Amino acid sequence: MNFGSNKIILNLILFLITVLSTFFVGLTWSLSFLYADLLSENPDAALEFNLFHDSQVFVLSLVYSITLLGILSGHELGHFLACRHYRINATLPFFIPAPTLVGTLGAFIKIKSPITKKHQLFDIGVAGPLTGFILSVPALIYGLSISKVVPPIPKEGSLIFGEPLLLKIIGNLLFRDIPRDFDVILHPVAFAGWVGIFVTALNLFPIGQLDGGHVAYALLGSRARNLARIFFGIYIILGIFFWIGWFLWALIILILGLKHPRVIDEEMPLSPQRKFIGFVMLLIFILTFIPDPIKGYSSSSLWEGLKNWIF
Repeated sequence: MNFGSNKIILNLILFLITVLSTFFVGLTWSLSFLYADLLSENPDAALEFNLFHDSQVFVLSLVYSITLLGILSGHELGHFLACRHYRINATLPFFIPAPTLVGTLGAFIKIKSPITKKHQLFDIGVAGPLTGFILSVPALIYGLSISKVVPPIPKEGSLIFGEPLLLKIIGNLLFRDIPRDFDVILHPVAFAGWVGIFVTALNLFPIGQLDGGHVAYALLGSRARNLARIFFGIYIILGIFFWIGWFLWALIILILGLKHPRVIDEEMPLSPQRKFIGFVMLLIFILTFIPDPIKGYSSSSLWEGLKNWIF
């Protein structure tokens, strides 16, 4: 495997641009966190902020960028190192900078050699999300422990993020004594952890070339194809009733394909140890899945809002 400078220049450029994109997006989350108390008293105060008067905003934004990219790097390096272990040719991670709410569309590696054995497919599939989850949980716990609890902030015009089961469990332990109607403003480290576990859940859907698709095919063989069709239908239901972004994710999956390439030992069962890890991955999916990552943006709710605006 050749890692000469001419081979990794694109990886490096994309990584540096993603550092910048996550840093600039982090400015907003850092500002919201640092001045949460002021915003709870006067939501219009955000218009009066001057970023250049508070160096903490830049520091926290850099912390957000480092934490998030550390989690995403760990996820992709998990896949990469598993490929290296089995002498399967794979690229270093390609990061995708984007002007989104989190500053990136994630990262991916390109596997250039065929994966022919079921146990290799399983190990490569679980290595990424398992590593990403292990890195995300400490960030989420620590970030929540230093997050701010403030009086209720007006919800109109605000983005409200969904809570996976894991976040609810940790939040109930850390904030059990706060009034029910108070708001928790996430520290940028906690928000990076939230993104990390959301990425974990996205990749664990048992469809096609997703990590969960690799794991499901290694565990179930040809039966995984029916499972993929079921979960593709679940995308449509989620898009209607929870978050319209699931339609975009469904389109990406259609482009990538629902089917999984076959391996030569499809009928050979995995070891009991790998089956147990498969159960662990299912548990991780349940803990990290967020049906409504951004609340109030289902197609049904947007249609109701459009009808009210028109009529």
